[in-house]
Amino acid sequence: MDYELDHIGIAVRSIEEALPFYLDVLKGSLEDRYTSDVPGVEVHVAVVQTNGQTIELLEPTNRNSPIARFIRQKGKGVHHVAYRVDDLDKAILDAGEKGIRFLEDTLRTNARGRRLIYLNPASTEGTLFELCSYPQD
Repeated sequence: MDYELDHIGIAVRSIEEALPFYLDVLKGSLEDRYTSDVPGVEVHVAVVQTNGQTIELLEPTNRNSPIARFIRQKGKGVHHVAYRVDDLDKAILDAGEKGIRFLEDTLRTNARGRRLIYLNPASTEGTLFELCSYPQD
């Protein structure tokens, strides 16, 4: 199973305030914007590409969303690191056999067709990781 860095999710209070840094300073390009109103997600997303690398800016849409809670607890900044896998179900099984736990309620398909799940940070020395796969994979 190959694990390829897919994107880094960054929690921000305001995408509009954060974008100038990513577009003007880092010379990125805004590739996509969308909102997820799925319960337990509730986030605005801006996808920025910089030299082939992807950053997702994550702005909470309500004060009880996971991103809003993250910002209250830890402040703005890196929320998660996502790795693309060829077969998400197999990656979950393989990691589970190695004792890795998942945040089971996060298994879903997002608004852009990406299947994903988050690993329990207790299994990763405190870092939130996402495993994901895409329909064309």
